Amino acid sequence: MTKSKILNIKGTDVILFKHESEDFISLTDIARYRDAERSDYILQNWLRNRNTIEFIGLWELFNNPGFNSIEFDGIKNMSGSNSFSLTPKRWIEKTNAKNYFKSREIWWYFCS
Repeated sequence: MTKSKILNIKGTDVILFKHESEDFISLTDIARYRDAERSDYILQNWLRNRNTIEFIGLWELFNNPGFNSIEFDGIKNMSGSNSFSLTPKRWIEKTNAKNYFKSREIWWYFCS
């Protein structure tokens, strides 16, 4: 059974979602705090940052035996450059990441 609760953080509602025994937080809701109309661009810009890529890649390496570390290395090496862009969908497809999923236009991030 899935359960969710809403946190109000600095005037913005952010959904925490529990699926089975895992907790997820809505990245879309967090991004809406910054720009309500273009939260998808906020997420894409966040994923351009090398520190972000290293953090979520390290989490995947520790927690996801199916993670494609070769694709991760390529993405990590390109991250931070002016021409680099990455979406959550592309991250999942290229690396077999398990820390994200999309439901009803909301990107969820594993936060256990």
